[in-house]
Amino acid sequence: MMDLAERKGHLEGVDARTLVAGSNKMEILLFSLGTRETFGINVFKVREVGRTPHITRTPNMPRGVEGLISLRGNVIPVLSLISFLEPREQSPEHGRTMMVAEYSKRTLGFLVHEVDRIIRVDWEKVKAPESVLSTNQGLITAITELDDGKLVSILDVEQILANAFGEALIVDIRRANVGDDVGIFFADDSIVARRKIVEVLDRLGVKHKHATNGAEAWSRLQAIAAHASQIGTAVRDEIRLILVDAEMPEMDGYVLTKNIKGDERFAGIPVVMHSSLSSQANHAMGKAVGVDAYVAKFDAEILADTLRPLLER
Repeated sequence: MMDLAERKGHLEGVDARTLVAGSNKMEILLFSLGTRETFGINVFKVREVGRTPHITRTPNMPRGVEGLISLRGNVIPVLSLISFLEPREQSPEHGRTMMVAEYSKRTLGFLVHEVDRIIRVDWEKVKAPESVLSTNQGLITAITELDDGKLVSILDVEQILANAFGEALIVDIRRANVGDDVGIFFADDSIVARRKIVEVLDRLGVKHKHATNGAEAWSRLQAIAAHASQIGTAVRDEIRLILVDAEMPEMDGYVLTKNIKGDERFAGIPVVMHSSLSSQANHAMGKAVGVDAYVAKFDAEILADTLRPLLER
């Protein structure tokens, strides 16, 4: 298998301020599913790529889960990405290549047709799928364009995993000891993530507003700050905490955090980064731009336990 650990390990050893943090860029591994479309995945989520090994097929597997493999002593599920997209056409050789990826501290195998190359793109050139003509919009979180004009669809893997395994159940969450006027602003481009965040915030007993990407979030936050200035109040009177995803179209969570921390109108408002990117490099990148806490998706109790003391202080 092609091991991406060396590349990511090199990045993790570099001062986070020299990396992608604050530059509004991301690195994407391009791949195909045997159709005419090109897909992409954040390279930080991919551990290795290689020929598909023997898959042990077991009964009662969820739709899209081909079976299990043993990888260095660990048994991991293998998903066929094409089965979630219902393509008009499909290559008979689909599934000959497997990507091993990490999402929220969980390791999975993704069957693809073939892997192309790694590219670096500006997040401002990554657009939400609602703004362009696209099939499978429910499973595509963003779209970008290559220099040759070819479109790249970035899959909403959180939605795919929810379709395959179901959404995480949220059990008892203790309410935060705050007044009824306390609010949180959050930004996340995944429909599944937004739904689960709302469940947590509702159980904490706090009001909330949201945006679906970083650029929209920054625009709305600036409007909130301008209104607060007009009526002579502090932004913190309306927003006690800001929760941001790391990967978002048009502006990522690192640049959004950098903007917030650089604007004195948001002084005293903690920023929490909530991301499926859980490596030490990503934690360091978050710290470099000033996040007050970093929480890996998606554990409702850990998220609630992180937010509660920041809301109550």
